[in-house]
Amino acid sequence: MAHVTTREEDIKVGRNGFIILLIVTFAEVGIALIGNGHLIEGLTLPKMIMIPVMIALSLYKAYYITAIFMHLGSEVKPMIATIILPMLLFIWAIIAFLWEGSAWFNNQEYVNKKNQEQVNPKGEATEGATGMLMDAQDAPKSVRFE
Repeated sequence: MAHVTTREEDIKVGRNGFIILLIVTFAEVGIALIGNGHLIEGLTLPKMIMIPVMIALSLYKAYYITAIFMHLGSEVKPMIATIILPMLLFIWAIIAFLWEGSAWFNNQEYVNKKNQEQVNPKGEATEGATGMLMDAQDAPKSVRFE
């Protein structure tokens, strides 16, 4: 059964939410500006402190908005799980794609170096350059097809 609220209660929840989100946002901006030395010359915060605090404040804002303004705080557990689990999978996918993209980016330097190696016109390798990603002594001696 839904909880019935009056207009005054709704206005109070909205006003309190606005104030809480305003304070948390000012804290985030303040940490970012002070931590990077933009407000006070020469004063910076270590990134190992600044980044987790910023992430925690952002997660608190996300929780507060979904719990209060999207009314998930008063929903039943299966409904919350239906929303939270796909979101966690989406976050996992973003992390996995960034990780994989970083690996591709790091391997690109190796591939570019191999592509710039010179091979003479007869197809024989010049000294120190094979044009291959694997040296001949590292290649398998036989191939089996089954």
